[in-house]
Amino acid sequence: MIQRRHLMGALAASPWWGALPASAQTYPDRPIKIIVPLPPGSPPDVLARLVADGLSKLWKQAVVVDNRPGATGMIGMQALARSAPDGYTMGILFLTHTVLPELMGPLPYDTANDLAPVANLVWLYNVLVVPSASSIQSLKDLTDRARTQPGAVTFASGGNGSPAHLVGESFGQASKLKMLHVPFKGPAEAVTALLGDQVSTMFATTSVAAPLVRAGKLRAVAVTSPQRLAALPGVPTLAESGLGDIELREWEGLVAPAGTPRPIIEQWNQALFQVLADPALRNKLADLGMSVAQANRPEEFSQLVRQELVHWGKFVKATGLKPG
Repeated sequence: MIQRRHLMGALAASPWWGALPASAQTYPDRPIKIIVPLPPGSPPDVLARLVADGLSKLWKQAVVVDNRPGATGMIGMQALARSAPDGYTMGILFLTHTVLPELMGPLPYDTANDLAPVANLVWLYNVLVVPSASSIQSLKDLTDRARTQPGAVTFASGGNGSPAHLVGESFGQASKLKMLHVPFKGPAEAVTALLGDQVSTMFATTSVAAPLVRAGKLRAVAVTSPQRLAALPGVPTLAESGLGDIELREWEGLVAPAGTPRPIIEQWNQALFQVLADPALRNKLADLGMSVAQANRPEEFSQLVRQELVHWGKFVKATGLKPG
């Protein structure tokens, strides 16, 4: 969810820790796969692998990641929606999937009705970065240039509708700045263009930005989190940089095919937050700019997804975003 922080607030959480119905007592009794609709190394992939490892240990059963990249994540989600609703095929859903219905038109699946939300797992924050040789030294430098030279500041993303695109557009809308979006075929191509000084800036994921900032290849201007990130403690937040009470964040959660039995959904919900309670795992995620979401029920994640579908549907119409 990307909006002003004072309008935000974690959904009330009442974690379910009750006894499981008898029908779920033997689950799981064979390997499970988690579909990630992006390539290996992407934030959803890293999250899925860390969670899968924890679940494998908890359940004493193999939980593997199945990467199905393509079509801005639609290929993977279509495969999940068509899978047997038996709890043995799950998937990672993220912010982009709630902008696609309005941005792309009719999809080969219904995001709201063909997927069964299990839990929101993490909130993600981005880093506003510029090439190391850029004359932009601070957020003020960037905003001053954008205001005095409308359209002169360009920002890269991995494609129309990608998280970096949505964060960039939301930033421009919240700060009343006009920046020119330059979409690429994927995040890697966008970062390469930024490193080559072909674009002015980018809202990169922390896992991508932090190593390049530490290596001196990029300069971090600000982070989109409410507090400074553990991975880049010297980089100020947008609010600290004088932009006001603004927080921009993404989310990633777990979904199942619609029709998956409720006892299985409940068991997943309980197990996920048991795994995510591990301090070592939380530290790993924090280093990637991910904040573990407060334990939440399937209904709460469903509400979040539906709210995001409405929010981004309106956003696409209001901003005139077009598919690339």
